[in-house]
Amino acid sequence: MKKTLSLIALAALSFAAQAQEVKVGIGISGWTGFAPLTLAKEAGLFKKNGLDVAIKKIPQKDRHLAIASGDIQCAATTVETWIVWNANGVATTQIFQLDKSFGADGMVVRPGIAKISDLKGKTVAASAPGTAPYFTLAWMLKKNGMSLKDVNIVNLEPQAAANALIAGAGGLDAGMTYEPFLSAVRAKPEAGKIIATTLDYPMVMDTFGCTPKFLAENPKAAKALADSYFEALAMIKSDPKKSFEIMGADVKQTGEAFEKSQAFLRWQDKAANQKFFAGEHAAFSKEAAELLLEVGIIKAIPDLSKLADTRFIQ
Repeated sequence: MKKTLSLIALAALSFAAQAQEVKVGIGISGWTGFAPLTLAKEAGLFKKNGLDVAIKKIPQKDRHLAIASGDIQCAATTVETWIVWNANGVATTQIFQLDKSFGADGMVVRPGIAKISDLKGKTVAASAPGTAPYFTLAWMLKKNGMSLKDVNIVNLEPQAAANALIAGAGGLDAGMTYEPFLSAVRAKPEAGKIIATTLDYPMVMDTFGCTPKFLAENPKAAKALADSYFEALAMIKSDPKKSFEIMGADVKQTGEAFEKSQAFLRWQDKAANQKFFAGEHAAFSKEAAELLLEVGIIKAIPDLSKLADTRFIQ
């Protein structure tokens, strides 16, 4: 009888623990920098911290629509993209930084093109306006005395852009892409070359954010999301082989291939997060917002002071 009661009690406790798990929908892409979120889910870190996480692969151009519809509550994307979403009425707040690109995003060109200024009048593939590759193209062109009006843009997602350039298809002269697809171009030098990356233009930084409603109703869950991410980074350090295999499998890479692609970025731990949000985030957001306004991606700059909430990285 006592044994039966004990089993019932254990079952009740288990049910209560499950009932307390906060459901969170997170929108990401296959970008290497987001992979620790996948690791946190697959390794049970989110669950351990009281979260029932559903990770959904949603193209960057559609991620804000999923937030607006309530399909997801949180997402991972680049710093300037949050400005676009907020300017377009999709209220979101960044709560921690994921990564900084150190050569993991770049411009690939066909043989014969030596420098960015050679692209005047040429055809360049980039994701839709409002996405990181499109913004990166605008940023690189501006830093070289050009604008988006100086090139012909074909909207292709990063993987498709890299594949088209390698295949010599679509009449492309250049394309904007990122890891792991950038490495595919590195492996085919006869088809094209990388002319510029975020080593030359350090402006691709990814953060994680949620709706203000979710943060107001679930502050403990928001802290658990940040903690789980930092725990995933710790796991990568303590058990790299297993971690790379888990993260690589999600994007159909071997652990070894994934390890090579992640070398072009830096995931940001808690100390790096605190430093980033102490000043760099606000400074970059201001410059990015001005460029977004200049190229017509946004019609007005939103309140930049409301773009981040640093409570959860303390």
